[in-house]
Order: sequence, then structure tokens, then C-alpha cells
Amino acid sequence: MIAVLFSMPVYAEEAPPETLGAVPPAPLIPLPSLDTMDAPRDYLSGQFTGLIGKVDRFFGDDRHYQESNASVLQLDITRVTGYNGDGMYVLSGRAKLDLPNTEERLHLTIESDPDQNFSTDQSRTQQQSTQRSTIQSIAAALRFEQTGNERWHFSTDAGLKFQGLETTPFARVRGSVGEVFGLWHAKAAETVFWFNTVGTGETTQFDLERLISEPLLFRATSSATWLHEKQNFDLRQDLSLFHTWDERTALLYQASAFGISKPHTHVTDYVLLLSYRYRLHRDWLFFELDPQLHFPAERRFRTSQALVMRLEMLFDETN
Repeated sequence: MIAVLFSMPVYAEEAPPETLGAVPPAPLIPLPSLDTMDAPRDYLSGQFTGLIGKVDRFFGDDRHYQESNASVLQLDITRVTGYNGDGMYVLSGRAKLDLPNTEERLHLTIESDPDQNFSTDQSRTQQQSTQRSTIQSIAAALRFEQTGNERWHFSTDAGLKFQGLETTPFARVRGSVGEVFGLWHAKAAETVFWFNTVGTGETTQFDLERLISEPLLFRATSSATWLHEKQNFDLRQDLSLFHTWDERTALLYQASAFGISKPHTHVTDYVLLLSYRYRLHRDWLFFELDPQLHFPAERRFRTSQALVMRLEMLFDETN
């Protein structure tokens, strides 16, 4: 009986007459979801911004201090000779410390002379005369930070500035957003601040970056700082090329133009700069030599030389 069942022929069901000879429809190919498309883009963006972050960290740039979630301690001893320098040694420092049990959102910041460095990113170019060899004020603030997938960063500071027996409050808010467009990375940053010495102001900065090759990074930076008391914009344009020689040595080639908006918009100084930076010990002790050529309007754009030497100690959680 079992053999008979297995040997019985099986007939297919007869197709309806209207479907005979018809071409079967092509199978539908599901389109990739937005989440699937975002995955490789986020990976490439993370790789790109990671390389930029390494360059910023090696050069001790302000962006590393502002946007790193890690605790950071930075101490600088700087000597400026030539144009806008008097040969005195200048000490400066700042620290950002994680507060426990806050998921890296709350930090304690301590810095010297915060009202002297209120722009978005500090600069190696000497634009103001270095007339102080000692720290004039110390500031302490509580900072709230929030970061989103390497694309945006937000922080707000509220603190006190101590100068002798005088104590005054200050406040800062900073936000930045970055995006990758093919081979280019764009980042915009906005800082609003208030100090009793300089009043209310804001700084807008835009960076456009491209990794030319693994050792070469190009960056174009445009910035404008407005002060309420001066009712004036301080303008700046930088064209920079970061050249990493090896794990201990890097060069920065930079051309800059400075200007102001009143009484009319005009250039006040052109600067050519070469920065040689060498890691002296482990990942925290650096020496920097910055020869500069200035072409100031006050000297009818005649060449004025300057030399900046800096010894820097930079500690963070990557050390």
C-alpha cells in the first residue's frame, strides 16, 4: 500500500486561461532604508573627524579643549620677540575636569585670563602686544556639555573671575555643528559671552577642511568677533596646511589676513607663519617654534618679523 502511494503521479493545478502565456512579474527589490544608508556615511564621517581630532590634539588647538569629552589640562609658557613682543615669558593655563556621576556632561573649568581669549579658537599669530608676564586673573566655572555623534557640540559656562580682591561673574555659550560633504568637512561654531571687562560679545567661525593625503590636512578658517562696547567686528581669514612628518614632529604653514569693520572695513595686518611642533616627551610635553612675517597697515605693510617660542604641557585621558 505504501509503495502504491509513493508511485502515484502528481499533477499541477491547471492555470486560469487568462494567465496562459503571461510573463511573470519581476520580483520587487526593497529600497535600502535611511538607517542603512546612514551607517557607511557615519563610519566615513567618524574616520575623517577622527583624523582631524588627532591633528587638533597634537597642536593643542582650542577646538580640542572645547569639544573633547575627556578631562584636559593645558599649561603654556610662551616667549614673543620682534613685532608685538617684548621678549618676556608669558604663563597661561586652563583645565577642564569631569565631575563624577554626570556622564561627562558636567565639568569644572579653571583658566587664566578668560577675557583675553574669548574667541572661538585661540591663535598662534601674535596680534596683540604681550605686555604681561604674570597671570592677571583666574576663572572657575561650571560647564554643561552635550555632544551628538561627532556632528554637533554644545556647552554653556557660568562662573566667577578672580582678580586680586575683586570677584565678578561671567557667562559663555558655545555651539558647533559639522558635516562631511564628499572629501570636505565643514564646521560652523558660534560663541556668545559676557565679561565685566569687555562686555557682551559673540564670535562666529566657519572651518572648511580637506584631507589631501594622510600627512596633509588643509583648513580654511573665517571668523568674526563682535564686541558691544566697541560696536565693531574683528575679522580674520586663515589658510592653513597641517603637515604631519611622523609621530613626534609636525609643521603648520599658514597665511592670515586681519581686518576691522569700522570706520570702514579694511585689512590691518597680513601674516605668514611657519609653526614647527615637536613632542619632547611621551604624549604630554611639546615644544613649538613659530617664526612669523607681519605686514601691518600701521607700518604701511612693511615687513615686520616676530618669533614665538612655546613650551606646552598637555594632559588628557589619551596620555
